[in-house]
Amino acid sequence: MGLSSLLLSAALFGLKASALNNGLARTPQMGWNTWNSFACELNETVILNAAERIVSLGFRDVGYEYVVLDDCWSAGRNSSGYLIADSEKFPKGIAHLADKIHELGLKIGIYSSAGKWTCARYEGSLGYEEKDAALWASWGIDYLKYDNCYNEGEEGTPKLSFDRYNAMFKALNATGRAMLYSLCNWGVDGPWNFAPTIANSWRTTGDLNNVWDRDDVNCPCSELEGLDCKTPGYKCSIMNVLNKAVYYPSKAIPGAWNDLDMLQVGNGGLTDDESIAHMSLWAALKSPLLMTNVMTKIDPPTLSILQNPAVLAVSQDPVASTPVRQWRYFVDDLDENGKGEIQMYSGPLSGGDQLVLLLNAGSKAREMNATLVDIFWESGPKGTAKQVKQHWDVYDLWANRMNNEDAAAIINGTFTGQSPYNLTAMGGAQEVYSQPLPSNSKVLMGSKVGSVQPSGTVTAHVRPHGVAMLRLRATDKKDEL
Repeated sequence: MGLSSLLLSAALFGLKASALNNGLARTPQMGWNTWNSFACELNETVILNAAERIVSLGFRDVGYEYVVLDDCWSAGRNSSGYLIADSEKFPKGIAHLADKIHELGLKIGIYSSAGKWTCARYEGSLGYEEKDAALWASWGIDYLKYDNCYNEGEEGTPKLSFDRYNAMFKALNATGRAMLYSLCNWGVDGPWNFAPTIANSWRTTGDLNNVWDRDDVNCPCSELEGLDCKTPGYKCSIMNVLNKAVYYPSKAIPGAWNDLDMLQVGNGGLTDDESIAHMSLWAALKSPLLMTNVMTKIDPPTLSILQNPAVLAVSQDPVASTPVRQWRYFVDDLDENGKGEIQMYSGPLSGGDQLVLLLNAGSKAREMNATLVDIFWESGPKGTAKQVKQHWDVYDLWANRMNNEDAAAIINGTFTGQSPYNLTAMGGAQEVYSQPLPSNSKVLMGSKVGSVQPSGTVTAHVRPHGVAMLRLRATDKKDEL
């Protein structure tokens, strides 16, 4: 695509002036990344096997489209200063791999760092932005994950970080090829303030660990400290990252998203309830959804969590509004790490629907409640919102989760007929998510579990370290869809 065509395409999307104008990531990007499961052991076979499973298992059909090579793919620079791919890992080159990924109907991403070296001490792109961007464009790359390691001190103020990442933005734009630009600077210098005009997403914290809620010396900042964390670290728990993300929900807009880091679903450290809560919260908060599990060893529960269209429809909702945490209370039933709290989130969805998330981070199951007054507080405090006076139907977005038998049959290749979650057959995942969702679609709406009278209360039974993810739809609108 030529540069003029790229700019025209972006203009047609009607992007806000404050968002990166490259026409990409109008909703949070979805895909798979090599790092958490393979680290530096990536190669062509690993990546193609994963890509083929993404297609054959139905992930492409619910919206996952990017296959991202993380660190350790290169073998230095040639005499002209251009990066070269590791010929042992990629004997036919990255361009060949990109062609294969594209043939599968997927897109390919690559990794570098805005520093002298990458985090694994391979060649970084600081000072080589134009050469590297041009090379990736020539290979057919669609996505860049751009890290923050070995940045030679070019951080400490938003302007320093902006200038360093802006250099790559300009280089990518100059190629004329549309490449999604994903910053991975761990929240340093507040990227939610400087990145929306140059990037499609930006990491907000240190690296996410495969653990629910546990303090770790390697992730020293917590909560409000995370807004100006000098040592973002790594091994940050899901609750640690979540409790930092609540302070900047309004910074996410179409084409520019807060990135809470890659999904840990299927990597073995979480219970089923914790995995559901993790997936629900990341989808609701409009974080990019990058899977990191071993696709060739996926189990039925993991597949059914990652492939729930009712939850993915929230992530990809065209309203693109991040819910707000309306309340938070600490509870006495602490878990083995001395943690225990409950929270409620709410926010608008397309068509006048409303999302409600009831999070139980305590150690025992409980009945949780949310009043319409609290749910619609952002539309009018103290019950003044017009929605408080309406009747609402309540849909549980996890009530129609794929059963383990069907998921196992899909994994084993013995499933007969077409998967009910094949959104490609319905016109394509993005098309389906962008349209009004039929009230009678269990695939997209879950199951109706009750109703709420005007000024009433939504209730749900929530398991320990679990979540109730609910979609409210006005009763008088139900028959229209």
